Amino acid sequence: MEKMIGEGKVVCVTGASGYIASWLVKLLLQRGYTVKASIRDLSDGKKTEHLVSLDGAKERLQLFKANLLEEGSFDSVVDDCECVFHTASPVLLTVKNPQEELIEPALNGTLNVLRSCAKVASLKRVVLTSSMAAVLLSGTPSTPDMIVDETCFSNPIYCKNLKLWYVLSKTLAEEAAWKFAKENGIDLISLNPGCVIGPLLQPITLNLIVEMILNLTKEATFPNMIPYWVDVRDTAMAHIHAFEMASASGRYCLVGYNIHMSETANILRQLYPTLTISNECEAYPLVEGAQVSKVKALTLGVKFTPLEVTLRDTIESLKEKGFLKI
Repeated sequence: MEKMIGEGKVVCVTGASGYIASWLVKLLLQRGYTVKASIRDLSDGKKTEHLVSLDGAKERLQLFKANLLEEGSFDSVVDDCECVFHTASPVLLTVKNPQEELIEPALNGTLNVLRSCAKVASLKRVVLTSSMAAVLLSGTPSTPDMIVDETCFSNPIYCKNLKLWYVLSKTLAEEAAWKFAKENGIDLISLNPGCVIGPLLQPITLNLIVEMILNLTKEATFPNMIPYWVDVRDTAMAHIHAFEMASASGRYCLVGYNIHMSETANILRQLYPTLTISNECEAYPLVEGAQVSKVKALTLGVKFTPLEVTLRDTIESLKEKGFLKI
Protein backbone atom coordinates (compact mmCIF):
# COMPACT_ATOMS: atom_id res chain seq x y z
CA MET A 1 0.00 0.00 0.00
CA GLU A 2 1.35 3.42 -0.99
CA LYS A 3 2.43 5.60 1.91
CA MET A 4 0.33 8.73 2.41
CA ILE A 5 2.18 12.05 2.20
CA GLY A 6 1.36 13.02 5.80
CA GLU A 7 2.02 9.65 7.40
CA GLY A 8 4.07 10.00 10.58
CA LYS A 9 3.91 13.80 10.49
CA VAL A 10 2.31 15.86 13.26
CA VAL A 11 0.75 19.25 12.50
CA CYS A 12 -1.39 21.72 14.43
CA VAL A 13 -4.55 23.60 13.43
CA THR A 14 -5.66 26.47 15.68
CA GLY A 15 -9.33 27.42 15.84
CA ALA A 16 -10.12 23.99 14.38
CA SER A 17 -13.89 24.27 14.62
CA GLY A 18 -13.95 27.23 12.19
CA TYR A 19 -15.19 27.10 8.61
CA ILE A 20 -11.85 26.95 6.76
CA ALA A 21 -10.12 25.13 9.64
CA SER A 22 -12.67 22.28 9.68
CA TRP A 23 -11.95 21.59 6.00
CA LEU A 24 -8.24 21.86 6.68
CA VAL A 25 -8.50 19.22 9.43
CA LYS A 26 -10.55 16.96 7.13
CA LEU A 27 -8.06 17.18 4.24
CA LEU A 28 -5.02 16.78 6.52
CA LEU A 29 -6.51 13.60 8.00
CA GLN A 30 -7.22 12.33 4.47
CA ARG A 31 -3.52 12.81 3.66
CA GLY A 32 -2.44 10.78 6.68
CA TYR A 33 -1.33 13.56 9.02
CA THR A 34 -1.73 13.42 12.79
CA VAL A 35 -3.55 16.64 13.68
CA LYS A 36 -3.39 18.47 17.01
CA ALA A 37 -6.39 20.79 16.93
CA SER A 38 -7.10 23.66 19.29
CA ILE A 39 -10.63 24.69 20.28
CA ARG A 40 -11.66 27.34 22.80
CA ASP A 41 -14.34 25.18 24.47
CA LEU A 42 -13.99 21.39 24.30
CA SER A 43 -17.27 20.87 26.16
CA ASP A 44 -19.28 22.43 23.30
CA GLY A 45 -20.40 19.51 21.12
CA LYS A 46 -21.32 21.90 18.30
CA LYS A 47 -17.63 22.77 18.05
CA THR A 48 -16.28 19.21 18.21
CA GLU A 49 -18.79 16.65 16.90
CA HIS A 50 -18.16 17.30 13.20
CA LEU A 51 -14.41 17.00 13.77
CA VAL A 52 -14.35 13.77 15.81
CA SER A 53 -16.61 12.11 13.20
CA LEU A 54 -14.16 12.76 10.32
CA ASP A 55 -12.43 9.81 8.65
CA GLY A 56 -9.15 9.16 10.49
CA ALA A 57 -10.13 11.31 13.48
CA LYS A 58 -10.30 8.40 15.90
CA GLU A 59 -6.73 7.40 15.14
CA ARG A 60 -5.03 10.71 14.33
CA LEU A 61 -6.96 13.72 15.70
CA GLN A 62 -6.14 15.15 19.13
CA LEU A 63 -8.25 18.01 20.53
CA PHE A 64 -6.78 20.63 22.87
CA LYS A 65 -8.34 23.54 24.74
CA ALA A 66 -6.52 26.82 24.06
CA ASN A 67 -7.36 30.50 24.42
CA LEU A 68 -5.93 33.08 22.01
CA LEU A 69 -5.49 35.66 24.76
CA GLU A 70 -3.73 33.36 27.22
CA GLU A 71 0.04 33.39 26.80
CA GLY A 72 1.52 29.88 26.79
CA SER A 73 -1.92 28.41 26.08
CA PHE A 74 -0.64 26.92 22.81
CA ASP A 75 2.64 25.47 24.11
CA SER A 76 1.33 21.90 24.45
CA VAL A 77 -0.68 22.15 21.21
CA VAL A 78 2.24 23.08 18.96
CA ASP A 79 4.80 20.84 20.72
CA ASP A 80 6.32 18.19 18.38
CA CYS A 81 4.60 19.71 15.30
CA GLU A 82 6.27 20.20 11.92
CA CYS A 83 3.74 22.81 10.85
CA VAL A 84 1.29 25.07 12.66
CA PHE A 85 -1.71 26.28 10.67
CA HIS A 86 -2.91 29.36 12.52
CA THR A 87 -6.50 29.97 11.42
CA ALA A 88 -8.06 31.15 14.69
CA SER A 89 -9.28 34.75 14.51
CA PRO A 90 -12.65 36.39 15.24
CA VAL A 91 -14.85 37.34 12.26
CA LEU A 92 -17.30 40.03 13.35
CA LEU A 93 -18.64 42.89 11.27
CA THR A 94 -20.55 44.70 14.03
CA VAL A 95 -18.83 45.21 17.37
CA LYS A 96 -19.33 47.42 20.41
CA ASN A 97 -15.70 47.31 21.49
CA PRO A 98 -13.48 46.68 18.43
CA GLN A 99 -10.26 46.64 20.46
CA GLU A 100 -11.52 43.96 22.84
CA GLU A 101 -13.68 41.92 20.45
CA LEU A 102 -11.54 41.94 17.30
CA ILE A 103 -8.16 43.59 17.42
CA GLU A 104 -6.74 42.06 20.63
CA PRO A 105 -7.79 38.44 19.85
CA ALA A 106 -6.47 38.72 16.28
CA LEU A 107 -3.23 40.56 17.07
CA ASN A 108 -2.29 39.20 20.51
CA GLY A 109 -3.67 35.77 19.63
CA THR A 110 -1.38 35.55 16.60
CA LEU A 111 1.62 36.63 18.67
CA ASN A 112 0.77 34.15 21.45
CA VAL A 113 0.64 31.29 18.93
CA LEU A 114 3.93 32.42 17.34
CA ARG A 115 5.61 32.72 20.75
CA SER A 116 4.68 29.09 21.39
CA CYS A 117 5.95 28.15 17.90
CA ALA A 118 9.31 29.82 18.59
CA LYS A 119 9.95 27.26 21.37
CA VAL A 120 9.46 24.20 19.11
CA ALA A 121 12.58 22.59 17.64
CA SER A 122 10.59 20.30 15.31
CA LEU A 123 8.76 23.20 13.63
CA LYS A 124 9.46 23.67 9.93
CA ARG A 125 6.84 26.23 8.94
CA VAL A 126 3.88 28.31 10.13
CA VAL A 127 0.99 28.89 7.72
CA LEU A 128 -1.15 31.89 8.69
CA THR A 129 -4.74 32.36 7.53
CA SER A 130 -4.90 36.05 6.76
CA SER A 131 -7.41 37.68 4.40
CA MET A 132 -7.73 39.80 1.27
CA ALA A 133 -8.87 42.37 3.83
CA ALA A 134 -5.17 42.78 4.65
CA VAL A 135 -4.36 43.35 0.97
CA LEU A 136 -7.02 45.51 -0.66
CA LEU A 137 -7.47 48.61 1.54
CA SER A 138 -4.32 50.61 0.78
CA GLY A 139 -6.16 53.92 0.77
CA THR A 140 -5.51 54.42 -2.96
CA PRO A 141 -8.79 54.50 -4.93
CA SER A 142 -9.04 51.23 -6.89
CA THR A 143 -10.38 50.86 -10.41
CA PRO A 144 -11.43 47.75 -12.39
CA ASP A 145 -8.29 47.97 -14.55
CA MET A 146 -5.96 47.91 -11.52
CA ILE A 147 -4.32 44.65 -10.53
CA VAL A 148 -3.43 43.95 -6.91
CA ASP A 149 -1.06 41.18 -5.87
CA GLU A 150 0.89 39.85 -2.89
CA THR A 151 2.98 43.04 -2.63
CA CYS A 152 -0.11 45.10 -1.67
CA PHE A 153 -0.93 45.78 1.99
CA SER A 154 -3.93 47.46 3.58
CA ASN A 155 -3.16 50.72 5.39
CA PRO A 156 -4.01 50.50 9.14
CA ILE A 157 -4.55 54.27 9.47
CA TYR A 158 -6.93 54.30 6.49
CA CYS A 159 -8.84 51.29 7.94
CA LYS A 160 -9.04 52.90 11.39
CA ASN A 161 -10.31 56.20 9.97
CA LEU A 162 -13.09 54.35 8.13
CA LYS A 163 -13.81 52.23 11.25
CA LEU A 164 -13.24 49.01 9.28
CA TRP A 165 -12.44 47.08 12.43
CA TYR A 166 -12.34 43.55 10.99
CA VAL A 167 -10.06 44.72 8.16
CA LEU A 168 -7.87 46.49 10.70
CA SER A 169 -7.66 43.37 12.90
CA LYS A 170 -6.50 41.17 10.00
CA THR A 171 -4.06 43.82 8.77
CA LEU A 172 -2.44 44.37 12.18
CA ALA A 173 -2.30 40.62 12.92
CA GLU A 174 -0.55 39.82 9.64
CA GLU A 175 1.81 42.78 10.00
CA ALA A 176 2.79 41.63 13.50
CA ALA A 177 3.20 38.03 12.34
CA TRP A 178 5.72 39.01 9.64
CA LYS A 179 7.69 41.14 12.09
CA PHE A 180 7.79 38.39 14.75
CA ALA A 181 8.68 35.68 12.22
CA LYS A 182 11.57 37.72 10.86
CA GLU A 183 12.93 38.52 14.33
CA ASN A 184 12.64 34.90 15.51
CA GLY A 185 13.68 32.97 12.41
CA ILE A 186 10.25 31.41 11.76
CA ASP A 187 9.46 30.28 8.20
CA LEU A 188 6.06 31.96 7.77
CA ILE A 189 3.62 31.81 4.89
CA SER A 190 0.45 33.90 4.75
CA LEU A 191 -2.65 32.91 2.79
CA ASN A 192 -5.05 35.73 1.95
CA PRO A 193 -8.41 34.35 0.79
CA GLY A 194 -11.27 36.53 -0.45
CA CYS A 195 -14.95 35.77 0.28
CA VAL A 196 -14.91 32.07 1.18
CA ILE A 197 -17.97 30.00 0.24
CA GLY A 198 -18.72 26.31 -0.32
CA PRO A 199 -20.07 23.41 1.72
CA LEU A 200 -20.18 23.63 5.52
CA LEU A 201 -18.82 20.95 7.82
CA GLN A 202 -20.02 22.58 11.06
CA PRO A 203 -23.52 21.55 12.16
CA ILE A 204 -25.29 24.84 12.89
CA THR A 205 -22.74 27.64 12.55
CA LEU A 206 -23.24 29.86 9.53
CA ASN A 207 -20.33 32.11 8.62
CA LEU A 208 -21.01 35.66 7.43
CA ILE A 209 -19.95 35.13 3.81
CA VAL A 210 -21.99 31.96 3.25
CA GLU A 211 -24.89 33.88 4.79
CA MET A 212 -24.61 36.31 1.84
CA ILE A 213 -25.51 33.40 -0.45
CA LEU A 214 -28.36 32.32 1.81
CA ASN A 215 -29.68 35.90 1.82
CA LEU A 216 -30.00 35.79 -1.98
CA THR A 217 -32.81 33.28 -1.39
CA LYS A 218 -34.46 35.33 1.38
CA GLU A 219 -34.09 39.03 0.64
CA ALA A 220 -35.83 41.07 -2.05
CA THR A 221 -32.60 42.86 -2.96
CA PHE A 222 -28.95 41.89 -3.30
CA PRO A 223 -25.90 44.01 -2.38
CA ASN A 224 -24.44 46.29 -5.05
CA MET A 225 -21.00 44.76 -4.82
CA ILE A 226 -18.43 42.60 -6.59
CA PRO A 227 -17.21 39.97 -4.10
CA TYR A 228 -13.88 38.16 -4.41
CA TRP A 229 -15.17 34.56 -4.32
CA VAL A 230 -13.05 31.52 -3.45
CA ASP A 231 -14.04 27.94 -2.59
CA VAL A 232 -13.43 26.79 1.00
CA ARG A 233 -11.94 23.50 -0.26
CA ASP A 234 -9.47 25.33 -2.54
CA THR A 235 -8.55 27.55 0.41
CA ALA A 236 -7.93 24.60 2.73
CA MET A 237 -5.89 22.73 0.11
CA ALA A 238 -3.79 25.86 -0.53
CA HIS A 239 -2.86 25.82 3.18
CA ILE A 240 -1.64 22.24 2.85
CA HIS A 241 0.35 22.97 -0.32
CA ALA A 242 1.88 25.98 1.46
CA PHE A 243 3.38 23.54 3.97
CA GLU A 244 4.21 20.66 1.63
CA MET A 245 5.91 22.69 -1.12
CA ALA A 246 9.44 23.56 0.01
CA SER A 247 9.53 26.36 -2.59
CA ALA A 248 6.48 28.14 -1.12
CA SER A 249 7.23 31.54 0.43
CA GLY A 250 5.68 34.86 1.40
CA ARG A 251 2.02 35.70 0.82
CA TYR A 252 -0.59 34.19 -1.51
CA CYS A 253 -3.79 35.95 -2.64
CA LEU A 254 -6.62 33.42 -3.04
CA VAL A 255 -9.40 34.75 -5.27
CA GLY A 256 -11.06 32.52 -7.84
CA TYR A 257 -13.71 34.85 -9.29
CA ASN A 258 -14.85 38.42 -8.87
CA ILE A 259 -18.22 38.99 -10.48
CA HIS A 260 -21.09 41.27 -9.50
CA MET A 261 -23.73 39.88 -7.14
CA SER A 262 -26.24 40.12 -10.01
CA GLU A 263 -24.19 37.57 -11.97
CA THR A 264 -23.90 35.36 -8.88
CA ALA A 265 -27.71 35.53 -8.55
CA ASN A 266 -28.08 34.63 -12.26
CA ILE A 267 -25.94 31.51 -11.82
CA LEU A 268 -28.14 30.43 -8.90
CA ARG A 269 -31.31 31.01 -10.96
CA GLN A 270 -29.96 28.73 -13.69
CA LEU A 271 -28.96 26.07 -11.15
CA TYR A 272 -32.21 26.29 -9.16
CA PRO A 273 -35.09 27.52 -11.38
CA THR A 274 -37.66 26.86 -8.63
CA LEU A 275 -35.76 28.85 -6.02
CA THR A 276 -36.77 32.48 -5.46
CA ILE A 277 -33.60 34.53 -5.90
CA SER A 278 -33.27 38.27 -5.17
CA ASN A 279 -33.65 40.18 -8.44
CA GLU A 280 -33.22 43.80 -7.45
CA CYS A 281 -29.94 45.51 -6.70
CA GLU A 282 -29.62 47.73 -3.65
CA ALA A 283 -29.51 51.44 -4.53
CA TYR A 284 -26.20 52.56 -2.99
CA PRO A 285 -23.31 53.32 -5.39
CA LEU A 286 -21.11 50.47 -6.59
CA VAL A 287 -17.50 50.60 -5.46
CA GLU A 288 -15.58 48.80 -8.17
CA GLY A 289 -12.55 47.00 -6.85
CA ALA A 290 -9.32 46.06 -8.53
CA GLN A 291 -8.58 42.71 -10.17
CA VAL A 292 -6.57 40.25 -8.07
CA SER A 293 -3.61 38.50 -9.66
CA LYS A 294 -3.78 34.67 -9.62
CA VAL A 295 -0.22 34.22 -10.84
CA LYS A 296 1.39 33.39 -7.48
CA ALA A 297 -1.56 31.27 -6.25
CA LEU A 298 -1.22 29.06 -9.35
CA THR A 299 2.45 28.38 -8.48
CA LEU A 300 1.15 26.90 -5.22
CA GLY A 301 -0.84 24.35 -7.23
CA VAL A 302 -4.19 25.99 -6.49
CA LYS A 303 -6.88 24.84 -8.93
CA PHE A 304 -9.87 27.13 -8.54
CA THR A 305 -13.17 25.21 -8.46
CA PRO A 306 -15.66 26.53 -11.07
CA LEU A 307 -17.95 29.07 -9.40
CA GLU A 308 -21.06 27.17 -10.54
CA VAL A 309 -19.84 24.08 -8.65
CA THR A 310 -19.02 26.10 -5.52
CA LEU A 311 -22.41 27.85 -5.54
CA ARG A 312 -24.30 24.58 -6.10
CA ASP A 313 -22.39 22.86 -3.28
CA THR A 314 -23.05 25.85 -1.00
CA ILE A 315 -26.81 25.67 -1.63
CA GLU A 316 -26.87 21.87 -1.21
CA SER A 317 -24.99 22.21 2.08
CA LEU A 318 -27.39 24.92 3.30
CA LYS A 319 -30.27 22.54 2.51
CA GLU A 320 -28.59 19.63 4.27
CA LYS A 321 -27.89 21.68 7.41
CA GLY A 322 -31.49 22.94 7.55
CA PHE A 323 -30.79 26.60 6.74
CA LEU A 324 -32.68 26.43 3.46
CA LYS A 325 -35.84 24.62 2.42
CA ILE A 326 -36.51 24.10 -1.29
